[in-house]
Amino acid sequence: MTDNSNRKPALSTRVAQALRFVEEGTGAVVPAIQPTATYARDENYEVRKPYWYRRDGSQTTGHAEAIIAELEGAAESLLFSSGMSACTAVIDHLPTGAHVVAPEVMYHGVLQQLQMYEKNKRITVSWYTAGNLEELEAAMKPGETQLVWIETPNNPNWEVTDIAAAAEIAHAHGAKLMADCTGTPPCMTRALDMGADISFHSATKYLNGHSDVTAGVLSVRETGQYWEDIFWVRKLQGTVLQSFDAWLLIRGMRTLFLRVEKASANAMAIAKHFQGHKHVEAVLYPGLPTDPGHEVAKRQTGGQFGAMLSIIVKGTEQTGIDVTRFCELFYPATSLGGVESLIEHRKTVSGEGFPVHERLLRISVGIEDADDLIYDLEQALTRANA
Repeated sequence: MTDNSNRKPALSTRVAQALRFVEEGTGAVVPAIQPTATYARDENYEVRKPYWYRRDGSQTTGHAEAIIAELEGAAESLLFSSGMSACTAVIDHLPTGAHVVAPEVMYHGVLQQLQMYEKNKRITVSWYTAGNLEELEAAMKPGETQLVWIETPNNPNWEVTDIAAAAEIAHAHGAKLMADCTGTPPCMTRALDMGADISFHSATKYLNGHSDVTAGVLSVRETGQYWEDIFWVRKLQGTVLQSFDAWLLIRGMRTLFLRVEKASANAMAIAKHFQGHKHVEAVLYPGLPTDPGHEVAKRQTGGQFGAMLSIIVKGTEQTGIDVTRFCELFYPATSLGGVESLIEHRKTVSGEGFPVHERLLRISVGIEDADDLIYDLEQALTRANA
């Protein structure tokens, strides 16, 4: 007979139960919201918790951070009021003149910030083609590079970067690796396990999953002075995630595994259906065996691949815009990772300075019926090409 006395529940079970939360006084299985901004010290004038003012954090935010740390296999996690504020904290903790290596095409907000900081001589940046490890290594400056930034899969073309290989390159040159895996949340990709030093997620997206919170989170394999510096950036800028948003995030994470499994299955069905379609020039999705990043993505996601894909439609730029206009189920909106499916013409959203195909449509697949979503795209493509 197998001895299960030391058996630990599965990660999906632990997250579904918010780390087996039970309120001591009432037995409530849903955490309460702690909205206070002020904390009284105890009778010895000692701080009762690791925060004494709202900018340090709160019990609700700390609980959400503990769940994410469990998901990531992290030493610690820190939540911010947006994904951009989390990314800013990482950049701002670097000393003036620090050298950063980053992909030429990535989330446009971070790309613009890196470009602005370089223009203002705050940092120096060397660029590489997303997923190209040879270019990444060539961009390194031994003894100077402090941070390597990867995004995988890479928005909006969904190129895949080998996290473990990128970590080896970064560490060989004395740099830390920051991995943005927002498109494949930690229920499928745990970047820290693959060698990344910092894992970033826009928690607005899959971690919350309900399009009602903006949040960002950083998680680390090991703490140290750099982590203390990032914490102080958050504290001084006042960008800690507020209690109500943290409570919504906890609520969302409890269904993370179910949502991502369904959305990923839907994305696979859509990608397969429209590959080779008469109105579609290309389907960009790592889950397709023909995708150049398929094998690495399979290894890094456990074969789940995620729910983000892009299609390049045939015709003109206006054809692409019209497809988004004619969709009746897909929302023509900018975000990703929610339960509802979204479609956007990426060039319109990211602006003229962003290098993206003029007919590329970025799709965030939700948890609706897959056949309904396929039919909606079919009718929109037909109308746009009429």
